[in-house]
Amino acid sequence: MQSSQARVSGRASGTQATRGEGRSLTVVKLADEHRQEILSFLAVRPLHTVFMAGLIRDNGVVSPLNRGTFYACRDRDGRLEGVALIGHATLVDARSERANAAFAHLAQSCSHAHLIRGVQREVLEFWNSYAPLRGIEPRRVCRELLFEHRGPVKSCAAVRGLRQATLNDLSLVMTINAGLAAEECGINPLGRDALGFRQRTARRIEQGRVWVWVENDQLIFKADIVADTPAAFYLEGIYVHSQQRRKGYGLRCMTQLCRILLARAEAVCLIVNEEQKGAQAFYRKAGYRQLSDYDTIYL
Repeated sequence: MQSSQARVSGRASGTQATRGEGRSLTVVKLADEHRQEILSFLAVRPLHTVFMAGLIRDNGVVSPLNRGTFYACRDRDGRLEGVALIGHATLVDARSERANAAFAHLAQSCSHAHLIRGVQREVLEFWNSYAPLRGIEPRRVCRELLFEHRGPVKSCAAVRGLRQATLNDLSLVMTINAGLAAEECGINPLGRDALGFRQRTARRIEQGRVWVWVENDQLIFKADIVADTPAAFYLEGIYVHSQQRRKGYGLRCMTQLCRILLARAEAVCLIVNEEQKGAQAFYRKAGYRQLSDYDTIYL
């Protein structure tokens, strides 16, 4: 690929100059003054970029809460050719292979990267530029599917107990989320960064982004809204208690939550592991459809 042969040189104040196909690219750190330009760029592919757009809307372009740094890749005329978040989670929206490769070269200097996620083909392009120079192998690769729901929402009996979580639910939510994370990536965040994990979970609850159904101190259902944009909500951490499955509770809660969210945005989306056939069938029954193949590479 031509992009993998692009030469990256010159580092000054977070700027890199890249040459490929006879035209120069510049990779620079982004600032809050670029907020609207970035959001307009990401809005072209709103479901694929919902996480990055959600962080910017929540925290601004420059914030420790983003757990990374936003960069732009510009052509010689200053036009955006790509936007990337490089950090704990590395996410790229590149409109060309050369921009993808430029971000991959830059990401090699990030020492705290945990995962790389995106559309399968684009992640492979990124990895082919990123991995050889670092001489590393992925710790785990998860093949995943991006699902979306745009309505209409099926009719289901309401769950009266479904509500937004409060800080009184923090311990329950943390325990479940830590278990889900350990199952997916092999690392329990309570063992790696318990304080940070607690603070992030509490903040999400305070933002009204965690929905729960609790009966007699038992968490029956839970879902986290990780990103909230006008175009889409992005859900993670969807959980139904093992003793309450196959009773229709999960479907009723997901349907009710989806109806609430689609009143405020055009779509609701989530990612499902390719191996979890039961989960895929559940989301299809709830009205979701598969949109794209994804890869998550854990470092």
